[in-house]
Amino acid sequence: MATTEHKQGLIARSIRYGVTAAFGIAGLALLVGGIILVADHGSFYYPIAGLALLATGWLAFLRDRRARIVYGVLIAGTLAWSLWEVGIDGWQLVPRLLAPLVLGLLLFLPPVRGSRTGHRSARRTLLIAGAAFALAIVAGLALHAMGPDDPRPGWLRRGVQPSAPGLLASPLASIGGGDWTAFGNDQGGTRFSPLAQINPANVRDLKVAWTVDAGPVGPGPKNGLETVPIMIGDTLYACSGNNRILAYDAEDGRTRWVHDMAPGIPSAGKPCRGVSYYRVPGATGLCAERIYGASQVPTLVAVDARTGRICPGFGTAGAIDLNANISRYPKGQYYVSSAPQIIRGKVVVGGGIPDNQFWHGPSGVIRAYDAVTGQLAWAFDPGHPNRIGAPPAGQTYTPSSPNSWAPISADETLGLVYLPMGGSTPDNYGGQRRPFDDALGDAVVALDAETGRLRWRFQTTHHDIWDYDVPAQPTLVNLPIAGGTRPALIQATKRGEVFVLDRRTGRPILPVVERPVPQDSVTPGDRLSATQPFSPGLPAFRGGAFREKDMWGTTPIDQMLCRIQLRRSRYAGHMTPSALDRPTLFDPGSSGGINWGGVSIDVDHGIMVVTWMRTADRVEVVTRGEAERRKFKLNDGKTPGGDAQRPMLNTPYGAYGTPFLSPLGVPCTTPPWGFIGAVDLTSGKLIWSKPLGSARDTGPLGIPSMLPITIGTPLTGGSVTTRGGLVFVGAAAENTLRALDVRTGRELWQARLPGGANAVPMTYTSPRSGRQFVVIAAGGNKALKTKLANKIVAFALPPR
Repeated sequence: MATTEHKQGLIARSIRYGVTAAFGIAGLALLVGGIILVADHGSFYYPIAGLALLATGWLAFLRDRRARIVYGVLIAGTLAWSLWEVGIDGWQLVPRLLAPLVLGLLLFLPPVRGSRTGHRSARRTLLIAGAAFALAIVAGLALHAMGPDDPRPGWLRRGVQPSAPGLLASPLASIGGGDWTAFGNDQGGTRFSPLAQINPANVRDLKVAWTVDAGPVGPGPKNGLETVPIMIGDTLYACSGNNRILAYDAEDGRTRWVHDMAPGIPSAGKPCRGVSYYRVPGATGLCAERIYGASQVPTLVAVDARTGRICPGFGTAGAIDLNANISRYPKGQYYVSSAPQIIRGKVVVGGGIPDNQFWHGPSGVIRAYDAVTGQLAWAFDPGHPNRIGAPPAGQTYTPSSPNSWAPISADETLGLVYLPMGGSTPDNYGGQRRPFDDALGDAVVALDAETGRLRWRFQTTHHDIWDYDVPAQPTLVNLPIAGGTRPALIQATKRGEVFVLDRRTGRPILPVVERPVPQDSVTPGDRLSATQPFSPGLPAFRGGAFREKDMWGTTPIDQMLCRIQLRRSRYAGHMTPSALDRPTLFDPGSSGGINWGGVSIDVDHGIMVVTWMRTADRVEVVTRGEAERRKFKLNDGKTPGGDAQRPMLNTPYGAYGTPFLSPLGVPCTTPPWGFIGAVDLTSGKLIWSKPLGSARDTGPLGIPSMLPITIGTPLTGGSVTTRGGLVFVGAAAENTLRALDVRTGRELWQARLPGGANAVPMTYTSPRSGRQFVVIAAGGNKALKTKLANKIVAFALPPR
């Protein structure tokens, strides 16, 4: 008996010590961090809460009932403070209240709570507590109501209309057939399918039809599978970041052939997002139908669509070395990730240069090759725009010029190629840039398809130092305007601005205004644009300006640390420039806003569907000496922290930049972070918007929470719309594909996948069965930390 009582006493003391330690550690963290925050002109709540936690912990150690009184006062005060700051906002209240309430339960453990009180005393305590909490709620809400109104978020700047528009007199684009013939289905990248077999009435019956593995990953840096397959006839064509072009039977997914574009060459860690198709007029036999893809060497390769054999008459043994006339560069510093564009018998290909690595790197030249012979037709070199062909012997294309890494669009009738341009790298310092860099960087550019000559340009960001490349394929539609129709180009941007231009001239169809942007700082040697272009006729797909009370976390401690980061950062709203004195918040971050997932269009109703994020980056610009001291070096895809290091070699500076996260790896900004929404292109108003993605596959420290709670995760990827009235989308940091009603946004179906759905879906009809299939690359994304896989998954309705 004595031994049993001794063990029980030991357990009780251990519990009491543990509870005391929990309150003491939390209290000390809030006290020290709170003092730092107050010194940075932040909230006084945290040091006060820290002192209350320390007092509670000591009283709990003594088994003093006053511990619960002190803690009850803290909870009541926290409730009032929380409601004063954020009102009835569930996600904002979570870090303020959830952890403290859970922590308070420890005070009711028998080894801690002390002797029981009488029933009368307990009732009196409950009445006092109830009154205190009621008073806290009333006081908090009253103070919140007396405060200034929260600013209206940008995505609501045009307002919300009560219902979706009706059927248009004529579609915005003419798209027919059951194939999916290009990255965005058509040359104009609408991502619209005329198929309607799958519709809101039956989409719940979708099942996995087949799953294929895109092959062994192989050596080199790893990344997710982000390919958007095309479907021609009865064959699906895709590519992987491991230099392979893949052909599958469209009905059952059986492999028809695999072509290795660069045998023995390891991956450079860049994705391959698509391939292109061309039928040679009047040709028969080998390579009458061709598939073009780009390896990570990079080379441009042409293979026979039926057999996967090389096209011997194209280039040299079926390939063109895209390093030709490019200045020498370290491995991995030049790549092609997007599908080539085909127009008027030419294959047009751009290229990408990794951000912030070094000045005087590879050229951003865009080249067109004869689709049959591979002969260079023209080259658009931003540094030599009037030179049609290759540079003279011994010379190279202009180093470090603006590049076009995103998908390219084309208009066969107008004979124009539309290029979404990135800026000259390095991205976070532009003091060395040349006039043509500033003219073409972050612009959408129209080139003559026959000559490569510049026809027009429209710049979406002036003198970009935030890495706001134009990331999305220009979308071509015919908009009904003032009783007529105008050929339009819709350009989505990382900034969240969506510009609508006349694609013949580049002139705005919807208003574009130049507005002043922050000018309070500049990195020595750099310069700023006093204004930037905005598109007030459409919603802005980014968050509102961050305030301290908008900081988030899973607990008050990491929320406080996010507040400290904000207070210690340079931030004056959208397009705050960087300086040397402290880190700067880029809002939105370099992933957007909107990224390569772009938009999809319901051409029948004039609805634009957008996937977008409201997250930020925190970027610290440092001197060259500091960059060398911290051993910043070129990112080879293998170096720990390499994605954050921005060496910016051959400039006076380096930089260190990461997403704006708490120490637990959770965004410091309040969820939702990722959204999908729909806009009426006629009125410019939002039809619906909703968070996209649950917390099931994400969580603090990268540990999946397994909670199927819609939180709106960070995302990358896009959507497809169909004549059946559906939107198919993955994109979220979750292994899930969804179907939504395009008119209301209501989720109608979802399916789990073997990896993250961080690509763009596509859909087609199989000629063998007549069934409509929906296909997504479930490959994951390294930056989002979604599950990496190498799978392509097809869904269809059960056979009849």
